[in-house]
Amino acid sequence: MDGAQILIAGIGGLGCAWAERAHSSTGHGIDLVLIDADDSSLQSKEAHIIRLGKDLDSSGCAALPPLGEQRMRQASSVSRTLLDGVEMVILLTGLGGGTGTGAAPEFARQAKLTGAVVISIAAIPFEAQETRTKVSREGLTRLESNSDVCVRLDLDRLAWQARERGTDWRIGASWVEEFVDGLVRTLMRLGLINLDMMDLKTIVGHSGGSTLLVGQGDPDNAEELLNDAMNAPLANLSFDGAKACLLQIEGGPGMTVGQVGKIADAFTARFDDDAQVILGARVSDDLGGRIRVVAVVSGLDESSNLSLV
Repeated sequence: MDGAQILIAGIGGLGCAWAERAHSSTGHGIDLVLIDADDSSLQSKEAHIIRLGKDLDSSGCAALPPLGEQRMRQASSVSRTLLDGVEMVILLTGLGGGTGTGAAPEFARQAKLTGAVVISIAAIPFEAQETRTKVSREGLTRLESNSDVCVRLDLDRLAWQARERGTDWRIGASWVEEFVDGLVRTLMRLGLINLDMMDLKTIVGHSGGSTLLVGQGDPDNAEELLNDAMNAPLANLSFDGAKACLLQIEGGPGMTVGQVGKIADAFTARFDDDAQVILGARVSDDLGGRIRVVAVVSGLDESSNLSLV
């Protein structure tokens, strides 16, 4: 699989900012599209640009999701051209406004119609933002229905972690960059045990909820790796009884089969007894003494998802 078959899409101001940074960190020649109604988000020289609406102004889609959806539908001829030949779309957006809440589910729908696997990363509003939370509900439901995997990012947890690192959560969301880079590495680089797009499609084809975990740590401490992955700024989600998992374990030249086995056991211990687990393993010189794990988990109990209340 080459980079031209993967498209990173940022929708709305926050989504565009994250998509640009994630794209710059991958270094794999992957395409990037930025979609917004506010021209200030669309300054990249490396990205394809879709401007939603002919009359651009500072209000964007004016916190009206139906307007964002309508404008995205009007731009469908442009998006179809960008999606031609794309096998996987990684979509980043923030919910609660007009563009992300309205246009993101519509773009995801258009991508699904082309046969692409759609993995969405959606930031849900801060708990204190009651109005934006209400606006986000319908958009989240529609985005999940049009995505193979929809990862819910908790902005309260994300902002708290960014403060601990002394970074701005809006432009310094390192977890988002690690997430995208890990997913791209999983599908594009050869390893000891290779994973491909068909493996991903098999796992995300299971019914129920789904999400993705990324963790790094000591190769001899599987529990530390699992805890690092679980400390990601995700909305609360139980992994008990999960039905399927795509698990990529990447380590330095000293990584052993025993270490891979213990890490796989730690990540899948709470899964259903008959869960389908597809394992990939890769040696990378840049991970001396460390291990990185990327896990796409599906077949989750939908009732375990954090409700937006």
